[in-house]
Amino acid sequence: MIKQSFPELEQVEAILQEDNAMYLHSQILCRVSHDNDELPVYALTLGNREADMPCVTFVAGVHGLERIGTQVVIAFLEGLLERLKWDRVLAEILQRVRIHFLPIVNPIGMLNKTRANGQGVDLMRNAPVDSQEKTILLAGGHRISSVLPWYRGKANDSMQPEAQALCDFIAKEVLPAPFSVVLDCHSGFGFRNRIWFPYARSKLEPIKHLKEVCYLRKLFMQTYPHQDYLFEPQSQHYLVHGDLWDFLYMKSLENDNVFLPLTLEMGSWRWIRKNPLQLRQLLGLYHPIKPHRLSRVLRSHLILMEFLLHATLSYQSWINSSDAKELEQQALTHWYA
Repeated sequence: MIKQSFPELEQVEAILQEDNAMYLHSQILCRVSHDNDELPVYALTLGNREADMPCVTFVAGVHGLERIGTQVVIAFLEGLLERLKWDRVLAEILQRVRIHFLPIVNPIGMLNKTRANGQGVDLMRNAPVDSQEKTILLAGGHRISSVLPWYRGKANDSMQPEAQALCDFIAKEVLPAPFSVVLDCHSGFGFRNRIWFPYARSKLEPIKHLKEVCYLRKLFMQTYPHQDYLFEPQSQHYLVHGDLWDFLYMKSLENDNVFLPLTLEMGSWRWIRKNPLQLRQLLGLYHPIKPHRLSRVLRSHLILMEFLLHATLSYQSWINSSDAKELEQQALTHWYA
């Protein structure tokens, strides 16, 4: 049987077939079965692979309908690979930092144009962690039936293979780093682009590294004052069960390293406001349909991704800033009072 595919998977495999061996390390984290075929979950790595290097990780495709996130991550990777052919500064940067790309965590969902994976499970509700407070009905994660969206899976089941592969990769390749940032790219919520940090399980409990994430936020806002992101806790909007980044962040607390998982939630409602007719298409709620708008989105997040790369590389110059504690107190008052 001919292997099933879709454009984003073909883009990733085209990158692997090009002459990038001297720059790019790749691995298949798992293969997921679908209609007598298997689709791979890839991880691609640039830079210094020593365990003591800081690292930044770009993740996308956790929800199969939100393919714009995958396209943004692939565009950033392709740009870096092109620059490595001539950019000596970038080549030197990659001696001191590591970049991971997991562009399609849920290939069956992307193939089938569904939010969930092939078993009907929402991977971002699949981790073994429960909200400490009341979640919104259904969307916060439930165990009723896989027919309904936001299904967590059965209570005593293991995590789905895609979610487990992501968690195993982060635990092995990311958490040992002295400093690491993750940007997980999603779409489908709000009129503004948002950068969210944990917890998704509690409005009352701040993360241990609140001062670090607040100072990273300050650096971004000061460096790019004309950007259009809201940088805030996810819990400001809704709580969920089974959040993968809550789970991995809590796992990171077993050591003394700093792990900052961020979620980019692209404001897809403004694409709908400008083009209401795109709701006639299945992807219309999550994806910029018109070509010029797609191009704008593909380039608009490159500044954020480049910033995170440089902030990770230079973390020692800002991580212990003298006013970070003051920012933490302001955040506690503003978000957690």
